[in-house]
Amino acid sequence: MTMKRLHTFVTGCLLAASLLGTSCTTNFEDINTNPNKMTVGDIEASRMLEPIIYGASKQWQYYTWYWNDELIQFTAFTGGTTRQEHRYFISDQDWKGVWNFYSSYANNTLHMASLAAEDGDVAIQAMALTLKVLFMSNLTDMFGDIPYSEAFQGREEGGTKTPKYDSQQEVYEQMFADLEAANELYATQPTMLDGNLDGLYGGDMTAWRKFNNTLYMRLLCRVGGRSEMNVGQRMRALLADPDKYPLFASNADNARVDYTGIKPYVNYFTDETENEFTASGRKLTEQFIKMTVISENGIQLYQDPRLPIWGKKHPSRDTWKGTISGCTNAQQSDADSGASRLNYEVFCRALCPSFFLSYDELEFILAEAALKGWIDGGEQAARTYYEAAVTASMEKWNELGAYSLTPVTITADDVATFLASDLASWEGHTNKEQLIGEQKYLALFWTGMEAYHEYRRTGYPVLTIGEGTFNDHILPTRFAYPATSVATNAAHVEEALQRMGGANNMKTPVWWSKQAIGR
Repeated sequence: MTMKRLHTFVTGCLLAASLLGTSCTTNFEDINTNPNKMTVGDIEASRMLEPIIYGASKQWQYYTWYWNDELIQFTAFTGGTTRQEHRYFISDQDWKGVWNFYSSYANNTLHMASLAAEDGDVAIQAMALTLKVLFMSNLTDMFGDIPYSEAFQGREEGGTKTPKYDSQQEVYEQMFADLEAANELYATQPTMLDGNLDGLYGGDMTAWRKFNNTLYMRLLCRVGGRSEMNVGQRMRALLADPDKYPLFASNADNARVDYTGIKPYVNYFTDETENEFTASGRKLTEQFIKMTVISENGIQLYQDPRLPIWGKKHPSRDTWKGTISGCTNAQQSDADSGASRLNYEVFCRALCPSFFLSYDELEFILAEAALKGWIDGGEQAARTYYEAAVTASMEKWNELGAYSLTPVTITADDVATFLASDLASWEGHTNKEQLIGEQKYLALFWTGMEAYHEYRRTGYPVLTIGEGTFNDHILPTRFAYPATSVATNAAHVEEALQRMGGANNMKTPVWWSKQAIGR
């Protein structure tokens, strides 16, 4: 089997799977094999890893640009009315596309895990479990209750194609169990026969184990507002035994996919022109500029050192200006005039990496956990973790600053100045939880849907909802189940909606969100 054929299989599943009971294996047999003879076991598990990692990482970049940045007011596409995500004009076709992406890749990882188990390939089995949780956590965080315990059984003889929807609490418990199982597999120090197929860590199982357990910390933090999840006890258990639960220790550990520059192993936006990527309509927002620039009497006095890496000023202006997210059609022209934009030279390089999870996020999690008493240390420890998080984010983006049209370097002195500034000073903010939340929001720039998830969990930053938004001027609290899932699994979908306490729309809060908890 060629890599090209396998890549077609993994990518093609995104279009085929409309609910979590479907089977991608059937599609694979129809397209890529001898029609007279094929068994699932004929696919080599390790050969699935490379296209899963590279395919998903490129879509991760696209989702950051298309969905996350627009929903969470990093950017606003105001170049016309055909694209109005920042106005929450989102359709069933959109919900279906998001559902299919996460579920199809999760399906592929489960398939890879089952093949690896048959082959006795412990390394691939562990990696598959970690990736499964990565994809499934995003699926549940986008939609709420989803199939998990009965998901992806359509390819099995007698398996259900109408799986039950587990509550989000049940989904999280099952994801934690999968991460624990993966951690135990990594502990056996398995060997990957061909590390070249691993676009994340080159077959380094210690690095994968850190990724697995740091993902665990991310998901524990996500449900931190739910007392029944005993997050403090679980976090302390992880931190108390670093030999059993190693975590990221620096940016060198980041779950980062680097590309070779040779197609198809290139950044998603490699072939985009600047006009297609940003200049024709996608601008940085007023909200984003206010969080990264200090102004007084109309004069800009100081800027976040990362800002000229993330964006660039309009050619006609020497200051930063943001457009208005959710603006009306009447406001659009004035809002866009002279607005700053994403940094094309940084984000559209063939070699621009994709991030699933980074060290700075872990430090922000620990800062919040110490502040809230989930872990030991109190406010003093929270400050140490917070400043380490900001520093890690600065160092991460400093590397990419070299590719800006005007190269940007962030020095240690720049970081110290930032941490003493009104933008980020620990002493200068009485609401430490808000400070952590806002700086974490900025650090999550260009990291999948994480800023959107975190906003719904924390309520930070405080966003201004534009006059031109749809959805009754409510920033989407979730994506609705696509019509195909409703039509083919109606009873279980209705049961899930009743449990979540709302209609199948973008106003029903997910279980772990600030809105659902009511705090």
